[in-house]
Amino acid sequence: MQIEVTDEQCHALLAYVQLLVKWNKVVNLTAVRDPQQMISRHILDSLSVQEFVDCDSLVDVGAGAGLPGIPLAILKPHMNVTLIDSVAKKTRFIQQAATELELTNVLALHGRVESVTLQPQVVIARAFAAPEKLAALTLHLLRPGMRLLAMVGQMPEQELLANISGFSLVKTAKLTIPDETAERNIVILQRDQT
Repeated sequence: MQIEVTDEQCHALLAYVQLLVKWNKVVNLTAVRDPQQMISRHILDSLSVQEFVDCDSLVDVGAGAGLPGIPLAILKPHMNVTLIDSVAKKTRFIQQAATELELTNVLALHGRVESVTLQPQVVIARAFAAPEKLAALTLHLLRPGMRLLAMVGQMPEQELLANISGFSLVKTAKLTIPDETAERNIVILQRDQT
């Protein structure tokens, strides 16, 4: 994937997988149980968008087990990452993982995205909702010119993406993840000037 990681970052990513495995035995964080599959389906999938995340503040909506927020926070320690999920046990896991991995740039918030009042530079979501629904739910978070990144499986119709209220389509791209055959894409939208 041509992503440069330090030995320390590699260790932290592997330690995160170990935490996922450990917590997954008690709390249902992910359907993927095999650590090797977690690396490709979760870690590499999360890192596949790193080139599109060039900002100082990121909000991960519907973060679940911390994906893609935790891997991106490990890779980009200068970036403040807030992970939001409506399931308390998942935000407890995120906070515990951030503590154990010493990620001082991570904040876990339990709640619904509609009630959050942050104003990040970028909002990202992985398999959370269709881009048009995600845009409607996060419109209040983004100032004009800020971006929304939707990680999706199948690419939605271009015509639909071009007509999302309050946003302009910037780019769509196919994501390539080693050892993964499932289709993965990213939709990048920019909040319109109002």
